Amino acid sequence: MKNKILVLGATGNIGRPLVENLLARGEQVKAASRSGQDVLGAEGVVFDYFKPESFEQAFEDVNRAYIMLAAGYVQAKDLLIPLIEFAASRNIKVVLQTAFGVDADDAIPYRQVELALIQSGTPYVILRPNWFADNFHTFWKAGIDHGQLAIPAGDGKSSFIDVRDIAESAAAALRTEQFDGQAFNLTGPEAFSYAEAAQLLTEVIGKPISYNAIDDDTFIDMLTSAGVPADYAVFLSSIFYPVRQGWTSVITDDVATLTGKPPRSLKTYAQDHRQQLANS
Repeated sequence: MKNKILVLGATGNIGRPLVENLLARGEQVKAASRSGQDVLGAEGVVFDYFKPESFEQAFEDVNRAYIMLAAGYVQAKDLLIPLIEFAASRNIKVVLQTAFGVDADDAIPYRQVELALIQSGTPYVILRPNWFADNFHTFWKAGIDHGQLAIPAGDGKSSFIDVRDIAESAAAALRTEQFDGQAFNLTGPEAFSYAEAAQLLTEVIGKPISYNAIDDDTFIDMLTSAGVPADYAVFLSSIFYPVRQGWTSVITDDVATLTGKPPRSLKTYAQDHRQQLANS
């Protein structure tokens, strides 16, 4: 009987807490990653977006799947649509993670992935999280270590969401049919500019953090100098345009709808990750 849940990116910052959440609720989980390692006791399976031959083993005995594009990749359509078609051919329910705001234009690659899923005929739920609060101790950690967030966000605000709330939302979507056929925009409970976020981090970790609103070219140069591939650096720069336009300041109740509880605040995130943020 097919009753396992496949989690892509199972070693990542959303996949790992999602695996933990599902296991705690008695679900059988297949933890997919390039290494194929077991995750928190979940069965590990090798998976590679670029190797369709890895799909068969990953989806074996699976009736539900959490699908997302791991950080570092930009080919959303090329990598995700074949995966969705594979899942749909087996009538596997897909919980797809895209990104906040991609439904604004059907020409956006992630939106085209969503439309492919909607048209596939397989059961689905779409999750569109806003900017991750956890970026502060991952992507932006080097800047925090130097006391400055240098980001091309202008004065725009974002309703940062804790990845634990994304994982809990995904778990809820995977474990019930209640939300099938719907899309959810996941946000935190408040919107902050990066200057305001820097001030909050300063207060929580006791170390001065400032915000420098740099331009796109400076940001791209900074990333590529740090070893980020040029195409991914350009992609990261491009997704700050909606921030500067104020489009990421929206606050929704969708986390509470899915999980039954409000999302964590940015302050709670910072307090819970104080040590990671403070250590350099």
